[in-house]
Amino acid sequence: MAKAITTADFKSVISSSEKPVLVDFWASWCGPCRALAPVIDQISQEMADKLTVYKCNVDEEPDLATQFRIVSIPTLILFKGGKPVHTVVGNMPKPALVAELEANL
Repeated sequence: MAKAITTADFKSVISSSEKPVLVDFWASWCGPCRALAPVIDQISQEMADKLTVYKCNVDEEPDLATQFRIVSIPTLILFKGGKPVHTVVGNMPKPALVAELEANL
């Protein structure tokens, strides 16, 4: 299950992680976000040895949404070494998302 991330702990979580970190920027009112949620949870379990997954509610953490210029949700950002290295915007089938992640790990 993906953990929630906040503005307060974002920098320390992202920079201290030994594995790449995937952050799902979402909102409870967003249909595509809700559709993608079970896929994100599956990926967080199935790829736990390769990456750590967090969820960021853009309504609760507007500063993070602004910092990463989130204009469309869901937006997934993959971080390596504390820096964003790949962004995926919108819902997509699980095999396609896993392929995107694998190609950028």
